[in-house]
Amino acid sequence: MWLYSAGVKSWIAVLILLALAGCATVPNAQEAAVSQAGVAFDRNGEVGNFANGLADPATGRTVTPDDPVRVASISKLLVGIGVMKLVESGKLELDRDVSPQLGWTLRNPAFPERPITLRMLLSHTSSVRDHNDQYVIPLGRIVRDVMSGPTSWDATHGPGEGYFTYSNLNFPIVASIIERVTGERFDIWMRREVLEPMKLDACYNWPTCSDAAIKRAVVLTQGGKAIKDDLGGRQPDCPVYVEDGPCDLALWKLGENGALFAPQGGLRISMRDLARVGRMFLNEGMLDGARIISPASVETLLTPLWRFDGRNGNTDHAFYCSYGLATQQIPTAVEGCKDDPAGDGISRVGHAGDAYGVRSGLWIDRVGSTGVAYFVSGLGEDPPRGTSAYRAAEEAAMRRALALISR
Repeated sequence: MWLYSAGVKSWIAVLILLALAGCATVPNAQEAAVSQAGVAFDRNGEVGNFANGLADPATGRTVTPDDPVRVASISKLLVGIGVMKLVESGKLELDRDVSPQLGWTLRNPAFPERPITLRMLLSHTSSVRDHNDQYVIPLGRIVRDVMSGPTSWDATHGPGEGYFTYSNLNFPIVASIIERVTGERFDIWMRREVLEPMKLDACYNWPTCSDAAIKRAVVLTQGGKAIKDDLGGRQPDCPVYVEDGPCDLALWKLGENGALFAPQGGLRISMRDLARVGRMFLNEGMLDGARIISPASVETLLTPLWRFDGRNGNTDHAFYCSYGLATQQIPTAVEGCKDDPAGDGISRVGHAGDAYGVRSGLWIDRVGSTGVAYFVSGLGEDPPRGTSAYRAAEEAAMRRALALISR
């Protein structure tokens, strides 16, 4: 069943966009998706939404724009908001060596004299590298031990060189710093200081979400099987990754393992709530009359810090070509970059997400004062590619949301 707030003209526009987006490949990718939802918005509020498919295939519950879903790397953007709140309060500095905040020395062993800063960690220019998903650090282990191994570092490109490689492991380090300077568990502090001020019923790895949100959770599937968030309407038995031993959160220790609540990708949030984050950015840090972060902090997050020049980073198949602090900028007019999922050449800023069969996005057009939030779930490990570096299904979802703006 299709849920649509737009009129006939919008539907016609969507059909045209889908046809242009890739003909046969886009409908096939959409048909493979268990669910998708999107919201279009401007500075003042929502201008349209869509949803179709199942939030829970086992019960037949249909998806809505109010259902929280694991949005993967968009989670990083909200961590960035949290960092800027701490910068504004004087508890953190973007260009200071983070070692004193961590309580131990963070150094690339190939460049031991070079300090690493929050600005480097948030922009993926720190020389930290992922290896075999080592950023998923189980309960009872610590970030410091992971960072002591050579596989966690780039031995060729050091911190301070402005060399970009996307690395999830940066964000467990950032979350550990947040815990140390606030004296609180990462997910609890983020809920109170970042999510609740924006009136978002969202959470990292479920413990701080409301019972109502948990009952609306989008079950993530691949190949027709549930692989994540099959909650059955209740809190998960274990909200963190455990490799061996009991799932006992009493084992948590302040600042030792910022990976536990997945700052790199574990945010559960609905598209309607995610659109509120976009509105906050469009309003220079204000949301419904409340100041969330300062205009200067908005600029710091959204302004490109790194831009691909052909030699200064790994573009991940032309996907990452411009990056700020926990934010992407698209499209990039550089040879080899194909980061325009909308296909319209309009400059946007935000972040994309990709994990557990979900492709998601939050993008704002600061000139046009509009934005879109969307997700598509139930995709395979390698879904059909689109006309850009993005996949056909997410291109179609983004263009479908954008059509609600132009109606």
